Amino acid sequence: MNTGFLSHPSTLRCHIPTFLQAISTPSILITFAQKFYTMVLSEQELNRRESLEKLRSMGIEPYPAAEFKRSHTTREAKEAFEQNDDVCNEVVLSGRLMSRRIMGKASFGELMDESGRIQVYFNRDEMCPGEDKTQYNDVFKKLMDLGDIIGVKGDVFRTQVGEISVNVKEVIMLSKSLKPLPVVKTDEDGKQHDAFTDPELRYRQRYVDLLVNPQVKDTFIKRTKIMNTLRSFFNDHGYFEVETPILQPIPGGAAARPFVTHHNALDIPLYLRIANELYLKRLIVGGFEGVYEFAKDFRNEGMDKTHNPEFTVMEIYVAYKDYNWMMDFTERMLEKVAMDVHGTTEVKVGANMINFKAPFKRVTMIDSIKDFTGIDISGMGVEELKDVCRKLHIEVDDTMGKGKLIDEIFGEKCEGNYIQPTFITDYPKEMSPLCKKHRDNPELTERFELMVNGKEIANAYSELNDPIDQRERFEEQLALSAKGDDEAMFIDQDFLRSLEYGMPPTSGMGIGIDRLVMLMTDNDSIQEVLFFPQMKPEKFEAADQGPELTDNEKVIFDILSGNQSMNLNDLKDKAGLSNKQWDKGIKGLSKHGLTKVSKVDDSLIVELVS
Repeated sequence: MNTGFLSHPSTLRCHIPTFLQAISTPSILITFAQKFYTMVLSEQELNRRESLEKLRSMGIEPYPAAEFKRSHTTREAKEAFEQNDDVCNEVVLSGRLMSRRIMGKASFGELMDESGRIQVYFNRDEMCPGEDKTQYNDVFKKLMDLGDIIGVKGDVFRTQVGEISVNVKEVIMLSKSLKPLPVVKTDEDGKQHDAFTDPELRYRQRYVDLLVNPQVKDTFIKRTKIMNTLRSFFNDHGYFEVETPILQPIPGGAAARPFVTHHNALDIPLYLRIANELYLKRLIVGGFEGVYEFAKDFRNEGMDKTHNPEFTVMEIYVAYKDYNWMMDFTERMLEKVAMDVHGTTEVKVGANMINFKAPFKRVTMIDSIKDFTGIDISGMGVEELKDVCRKLHIEVDDTMGKGKLIDEIFGEKCEGNYIQPTFITDYPKEMSPLCKKHRDNPELTERFELMVNGKEIANAYSELNDPIDQRERFEEQLALSAKGDDEAMFIDQDFLRSLEYGMPPTSGMGIGIDRLVMLMTDNDSIQEVLFFPQMKPEKFEAADQGPELTDNEKVIFDILSGNQSMNLNDLKDKAGLSNKQWDKGIKGLSKHGLTKVSKVDDSLIVELVS
C-alpha cells in the first residue's frame, strides 16, 4: 500500500477497569481488563475496536503523535476555490467524517471541522493508482467509521450538481472514534428518529451535543461575542479589567447562602465568593477610577431553569458617577450587544420581540407594587408588610425583615410582568445594605434592577461610601442573621476600614452573563448556555467496573494472578480457606467467568480464563 504522507508507527494500548488496578501482574491485568471491558460494549463498539487493531496490524497508527499540517479549513478551501474562478486547488484538510455513501469504486462523504463542512469524494483509482488498492478497499471502506477524525489531501472541484467537493488522493487516520455518533434518521413521513435531544444526555455529554446539534455550537459562539462586546465597550471607556479572590474569608457583596470549605494550612474556613463587589470597591478606594471583572460566583441555593450554583457575572465600578449615569451606560451597552450579535436591536425571545433600543422605561419599586397589587407599601413596617403578604397569598416566616418581605411581594406580583427592558428604581433601604440613601427620601436607596422578559438582568447602585452608615447597615444584617436568615450579610471589617480612608462617589453595576446570553440566544434554560451545567453525579452500572469479588474469591484470584494456572489441590492449600469458604470462592470465580477447571492427565487444573 502506498501510504505517502500517511506512514506512522504502531503502538499498543488497552483500557483498564478500576477494579483490576491493584493487580500487580501486567499480563493478567491486561487480559482481564480487556475481558470485562468488552462485557459492556455494544456490537458497534466491538467492531470499531476490531478495526482499530486491524489498522495497527497493517502498520497504521490510529492515534498518531506527529503534528498534522493542514493547508485550509473547510470554509477556507471553499472560499479559495470560488475566489480563484473554480480552478482546482490542492488542499490538505482535517476533520470528522460525518457521513459516508459507499458506491463500489467511488464513494462520497462529508468532512466537518470547526469552520463548517465540505463534501469529500473517494475514488478507488485516484486514491490507489497502482496495483495495491488496500487504501480504498480496506482502510477507507472497511476500517474507517463515521465519527473518525481524518486528514485528506486532494484537489477541489465542483460536482455536476454544483457542490464544491474534494477529490481525495490520500487519507490518514488521525483519531479512531470508538463510540458511534448519534445519527438522525428521517422516515418517509418526514419524522425524525434517534435525534440527540434528551436534555440530561445533552448536558452530560456536551461534546456529543456540540457535534450533532449545530445550533448548540452557535449559542456558545454568540456567548463569546457577547462577552467580547462587553469587554470592548468597557475598554473603549478606559476602564481596567481586574481579578479578585474567589476564596474569601468573608463572603460579601450580596445576600446569598455561600459554599464553605476549610483551608488546612491556615486552619480557617473559607467561602466561595457570592459576589466580587467589596473587593472591586477596595480598588476604587485605592485610586482606580473604573474597574470591571468577569467573575465566577457561587451560591449554595436552589437549582432551576434560571439558577445554577456556579454562574458568571460581570461587575463594573466607576468613580464620580451615580445610578442615573449607570442607567444611561447600561442601556447603551445592551443596545451595542444586540447590534453586534444580531445586527439589530430587536431580539426574538420566545413569543416576544424585545427591543433593546435605548432609552429604557424607568419605574420605581413602590409604584410598580402599587400598579400590580393596588397597595401602597410606602412607610409600612414589618407587621404591616406581613399582613400585605398574607392578603396576597405570599408565604412569610419570622426570619423575614422588611427588605425580604418587599422583595417577596415584588418577585411574586410584579417582576414577571416586565417584558420590554425596564429599570426598576429606588428600592427600600432594607433591601440594599450596600447602597447609598436616596437623595430625596432617606427611606429609599439609589438602586436599580433591569428587568427583561420577566427576569432581572442587571443590578446597580449609587454605592454607599459613608463608613458609619455602612457599619450600621451591616449590623442590621447581623441581627437578621441571628434571627435565622441564612442569606444575611457578614460584617467585613476590612472593607469598612477601607471606606474610612475615603471612597469617591461611585456607581457600580452587575449583570448576569448567563441570563443575558439566554436572552440573546432565545433559550429559556440556563443549562443551554453553560457548556457543563451542574448535575447530579452520573451513576454507572456495576458492569462498567467488572464483577465485585467476595473476600474468598479475591484470595483465590490473587494467587492465580501470579501463576495463571495451578493444580487444584495446591491452590486450595495455598489459599488456606475452610472447605466451605473454598467451595464458595472457586464457584464464585467460575460463575463470574474468571476461572475454569480442566482435567490434565490425572490432575485437576484451575486456570484464569483469557
